[in-house]
Amino acid sequence: MAATGGCVAFSTLLLSCKLTPSPSSGNLRPNQSRRRFAVSSESQFTATVRNETKRTTSFGENGIFKEKNKGEVREGVSEEKPKNPYGLERERNESEEDTSRKSLEDYFEESKDLIGSGGGGGPPRWFSPLDCGSRLDNSPLLLYLPGQSVRIDGVGLGLIMHHQSLGKIFDIWCLHIPVKDRTSFTGHFLSHSFSNLVKLVEQTVRSENFHSPNRPIYLVGESLGACLALAVAARNPDIDLSLILANPGTSFEKSQLQPLIPLLEILPVQYQLSLSYMLSSMTGDPLRMAMDKVMKGPPLQQAAEGLSKDVVAMSSYVRVLANILPKETLLWKLKMLKSASAFANSRLHAVKAQTLLLTSGRDQLLPSEDEGKRLRHALPKCEIRRFNNNGHYIFLEDGVDLVTVIKGASFYRRGKCHDYVFDYIPPTPSEFRNIRESNRLLMRATSPVMLSTLKDGMIVKGLAGIPSEGPVLFIGYHMLLGFELVPLVTTLLMERNILMRGIAHPMMFMRKKEGNLPELSSFDTYRIMGAAPVSGNNLYKLLSSKAHVLLYPGGLREACHRKGEQYKLIWPEQSEFVRMAARFGAKIVPFGVVGEDDFGEVVFDYDDQMKIPFLKDFIKELSEEADTVRTGLNSEVNQDIHSPVVLPKFPGRFYYYFGKPIETEGRMCELRDKDNAHELYIQVKSEVEKCLAFLQEKRESDPFRNILARLAYQSTHGFDSEVPTFEL
Repeated sequence: MAATGGCVAFSTLLLSCKLTPSPSSGNLRPNQSRRRFAVSSESQFTATVRNETKRTTSFGENGIFKEKNKGEVREGVSEEKPKNPYGLERERNESEEDTSRKSLEDYFEESKDLIGSGGGGGPPRWFSPLDCGSRLDNSPLLLYLPGQSVRIDGVGLGLIMHHQSLGKIFDIWCLHIPVKDRTSFTGHFLSHSFSNLVKLVEQTVRSENFHSPNRPIYLVGESLGACLALAVAARNPDIDLSLILANPGTSFEKSQLQPLIPLLEILPVQYQLSLSYMLSSMTGDPLRMAMDKVMKGPPLQQAAEGLSKDVVAMSSYVRVLANILPKETLLWKLKMLKSASAFANSRLHAVKAQTLLLTSGRDQLLPSEDEGKRLRHALPKCEIRRFNNNGHYIFLEDGVDLVTVIKGASFYRRGKCHDYVFDYIPPTPSEFRNIRESNRLLMRATSPVMLSTLKDGMIVKGLAGIPSEGPVLFIGYHMLLGFELVPLVTTLLMERNILMRGIAHPMMFMRKKEGNLPELSSFDTYRIMGAAPVSGNNLYKLLSSKAHVLLYPGGLREACHRKGEQYKLIWPEQSEFVRMAARFGAKIVPFGVVGEDDFGEVVFDYDDQMKIPFLKDFIKELSEEADTVRTGLNSEVNQDIHSPVVLPKFPGRFYYYFGKPIETEGRMCELRDKDNAHELYIQVKSEVEKCLAFLQEKRESDPFRNILARLAYQSTHGFDSEVPTFEL
């Protein structure tokens, strides 16, 4: 989105509010009107009102994004049936990039414009980017605190590649620290200062918390900004803060930047340009970021054009450093970072805020990997996400989407606590495409066959028999190690635009203690696709919101079954879900899936492992790390966390069969009776068993059950072609 009229120098910046001192306290707080203003360079930063259509973002019953223009009424025009955005995403060329996402070149150009038109002077201040579009109701405030190392990131544009996506779910304010500003970090270093950075952020946080006490405030900081976020959190433990820290500068004392301070103090002025080149090459990130585009595999001409633009941007970057970072400025930045690091480290014990650490494996400026491990243990409510192939400036690198990271970590909330149902944000079409691409081999190896049942009982190929309107409760058999989940969830979303919300084991979301279980980041994809921890409360919320819910009564016990138990339903005796479904009139869809015995065979199961003392102890330790499910039920259903040893086989094919939906609407009074509820429970279980038996019988007549037959077919019809199966 571009500004118009006299907004030249600040064409991409928008003041989120006009900050004025509070008469009573002196704190900076926004005007009550909260009108948005664009800054104009032609009238010495006078404010002009930006006219825009008010828009809100909402969710449909399936959890899919819908945008509405308030006050827009079109009479006499029939609305077209909306197309499935996830299906359309499949049609996009793999090399086609999202043109709405800004680039590294945009970052340099807008930084130069901002600095060259007066933005290099004055006190630190907040702005909100113009390209942040409509957002969800009651969106939390996000304050971006830029770094201050050896680049121009203090201008506040470090999230430029993420403005549009972040703007849909946050109210974004970015801190602009002018290049010529000499504001100290704590007020005790550098005599000339207009204000105090910590107090500036702190006053804003306190003011916003006063006006919206039930709304969390996010502090996103990188490098020095991360130190600033930690300092504010330590000084305000009673305010609801969530910290996102990227490569925090708390490791400054252990970095290669530390020796630069005495070097800069004795460096002659004539070496200023060489120093800029040295610092630019030391990062190593810009060239790697440019080459990443070539490695993604677009056409050669397109890759060459993209690389050419990025090389020009790199050259511009060096010139900007040479022009705006004289020796004095660089020295001040490094001393600021040193002071910030010491200040934050001395107060880590006082930080109580929820924290998400983002660390880079190729950070050449700071030892971020080791620092992430240290902070993870030093901070009480801390999670970490590692980016092994990224450099220091992680927010300016392709392939990193901050919103996707936040969603994957279940770190987004609009209230005091994260709600896995009402705070959930569905995957965007591009996120869904990335998930599909990462599972392309599995999809091709399994070549799933989908069958469903219409209302009249007719079995058809495809998913036409799945009810479009919720609430719908899918009840089925959990295949060995859950291999059926990816084809099931992705195909339903792509073909029917139905997002299936899975009820999952608590170990995917939380830990009672650290140990040998896979890191929580291993389950980020499941959370992005809508998984929620198993609980009656979450099932209640999902069904009340008319969602399509996936529930496996057999749970972990079925997914980690013993030898010879394939396709055996291992369900609890109680009718756990029936009365809940009847309460909301949900349709129960029984289904079965077969094919695991064509992919692998369990050769070393739970019973075998428990006979070996050290493995028995290891399994007990794993189970103690996560919450227990179904406490008090019979041992046949309960299952310790472990992984059976599976002998791979030559790949076969997956077959899914959805039975006829069972109506519960209008039966709530009937199903309150335990006997009636149990009878329906047994009926659902019987239907699932029939689905399994049907598929095991029919697959014997599938000429393309073997992967070699499918490959031969696709070699002549195209590898994206649908492979035929048995006749119904």
